[in-house]
Amino acid sequence: MKRICAVGAGFSGAVIARELAERGVPVLVVDERSHIAGNCHTERDADTGIMVHRYGPHIFHTADERVWSYVNRFTEMMPYTNRVKATVGGKVYSLPINLHTINQFFGKSMSPSEAQAFIEAQARTDIQDPQSFEEQGLRFVGDALYKAFFDGYTRKQWGVEPSKLPASILKRLPLRFNYDDNYFNHPYQGMPRDGYTAIVGKILDHEKIEVRLSCAFEDLDEEFEHVFYSGPLDRYFKYDLGRLRYRTLDFEEIRASGDFQGTAVMNYPDPGVPFTRISEHKHFAPWEAQSFEKTIAFREYSRACEPGDTPYYPIRLLDDKVLLEAYEDRAAQEKGVTFVGRLGTYQYLDMDVTIGRALDVMESFLS
Repeated sequence: MKRICAVGAGFSGAVIARELAERGVPVLVVDERSHIAGNCHTERDADTGIMVHRYGPHIFHTADERVWSYVNRFTEMMPYTNRVKATVGGKVYSLPINLHTINQFFGKSMSPSEAQAFIEAQARTDIQDPQSFEEQGLRFVGDALYKAFFDGYTRKQWGVEPSKLPASILKRLPLRFNYDDNYFNHPYQGMPRDGYTAIVGKILDHEKIEVRLSCAFEDLDEEFEHVFYSGPLDRYFKYDLGRLRYRTLDFEEIRASGDFQGTAVMNYPDPGVPFTRISEHKHFAPWEAQSFEKTIAFREYSRACEPGDTPYYPIRLLDDKVLLEAYEDRAAQEKGVTFVGRLGTYQYLDMDVTIGRALDVMESFLS
């Protein structure tokens, strides 16, 4: 019996491999990195002992009870609420924009109904059907809040004019007229006690699964019954139609004693600040944060992804969608291969969606 190959040892490849292995199907999981868990990879920093998210912060949140139950099979999820702050014009505010943010920014003490009426008066009601990120922002909160919290940050994060980005990016962010500063609306939210790499390791821990690291799919000479490919879609076709565009991230390490910034994530929307945010990783594990004498944080810079860089965010502007559709047509004709995950489908997917889709793919494949 030929094996099945899962390309990529992140959540997509691991979940697919586990579902197959539990049904007696042998699977080879390959990843060209030297570690499992992809961009979710976590490890203890040797100097501080802090669990570090090596490719930037990952907070697990979902409304999918099936996915929440699935991850809890392989880890102990600890309580964690994502509370993001932003430094704007020398002052610190809470995100997402809530009643405290509005009152502080405008120097008022409005009630929820007063704040709602105030923001509606600020909003650009002449924009009936927002198409771009910029139009959505102006319609959403008006000129002052949009310029302060969204315009500069977005330009740094995406490297393009906000008028060129789709409105859907901003539609995901809540606007609240109470003092709730939980960044997410999902009912399930937490952080794995032992980090994300430990979860993926346990998912992959099955006698029917072989994991081969520092190994590129292109270097394999084995024939497979089927391939589940979570690598870059354009790379599978040797980029012969051109390269899909991504943003990548650079991290500047900060080491200090005690507490560096007092919170896990501080955004810097001001256009004059070159980085987008600083994340301090001890605060992602509040149950142990006080036990560390030292701290480690990272300034985060966004730029265009070049060959050899780690891709993070698919850009998906008009030109990218045209090229994507051409690759998707090729992928639909490819026999014996299913394209999955963030890179394989050229979509930015949260961890819960990645797991949910992998389970869906397996349900369809095994049926």
